Amino acid sequence: MKITDINTSSPYKAVTGSGLLKECGELIKKYTKIAGHAEKAAVITDDAVGPLYADIVEASLKEAGFDTAVYTLPNGEASKNIQSYAKVLGFLAESQITRSDFIVALGGGVIGDLSGFAAATFLRGIDFVQIPTTLLAAVDSSVGGKTGIDLDAGKNLAGAFYQPKLVICDMNCFDTLSDAVFTEGCAEIIKYGVLGDEELFKHLEKHGRDFDKEYVITRCIEMKRDIVCEDEFDTGLRQLLNLGHTLGHAVEKLSNFGMYHGMAVSVGMAVVVRASAAGHICSAETAERIVKLLKSFGLPTECEYGIDKLYELMQSDKKRRGKEIALVVPKAIADCEIVKMPLADMKSFMEKGI
Repeated sequence: MKITDINTSSPYKAVTGSGLLKECGELIKKYTKIAGHAEKAAVITDDAVGPLYADIVEASLKEAGFDTAVYTLPNGEASKNIQSYAKVLGFLAESQITRSDFIVALGGGVIGDLSGFAAATFLRGIDFVQIPTTLLAAVDSSVGGKTGIDLDAGKNLAGAFYQPKLVICDMNCFDTLSDAVFTEGCAEIIKYGVLGDEELFKHLEKHGRDFDKEYVITRCIEMKRDIVCEDEFDTGLRQLLNLGHTLGHAVEKLSNFGMYHGMAVSVGMAVVVRASAAGHICSAETAERIVKLLKSFGLPTECEYGIDKLYELMQSDKKRRGKEIALVVPKAIADCEIVKMPLADMKSFMEKGI
């Protein structure tokens, strides 16, 4: 078992290891102050994860002395909306969850983001614990305190910065993932290698999909920890984590969320690195290595949508400030920078990579 300290304004730990779901109640008692005041845990999950793990988590929570209530949402990005958010709030109220109680987010990124936003706003804020069950959620969305929901105009446009009290990553959960869900998580892992760890990138080049899960997942959590602790509220350095996301979010929206988030981010990364090579920001060799690695993991690298439709949606990106947007571009493997690019220039820049 590996423990990573995350020293944000509200410090917490990320625990990684195998078989942790059965221990989640004791881990919450050991590594948080929740047990000192909470009587009830509200478990929020979905209809894909719940049948696999909800009973295990409930049993562990009850053994640790907590009463439980479980709410199940339909699986998928379509649930990450204001209607589901309202239903979760209603469930919390009907379950008589108080300010001293807490939420357990049991699922992937959709459940984590939605549950965290509910925790941030129900009764003006209650504790919550992240138990990510997908590779993508484990290495990215469960750490850092970004919570939120999608609006009709775009992805993650309503939300709050709200840190969990604990993150529990059980490696065994990743053994039950479908090929597509495992693959989309690999896009975020590759992103971390491109951003700032050439050894991680080389490990992925060497081992492919047979990478050392505990090493890679823990390393990604550590990298995100370092960035978040320096820029918790996403005003500067943390925007590096959006590599591939500006165009990726637009691709997701145009697919009516039929494309998984990680797949769309892969497309976004490929477009950005090709455009960067065309603009002499990075070498053609760097772009080729990144695109080759994405392809070797079975990730998509081509964009089927035209620049005009993409540009229209990219203008609604939450990283936009006035007539500029913060775009992350690679200069080399493990060396990226944030460029404040005028919207008009971004359109022509992205077009070079499509």
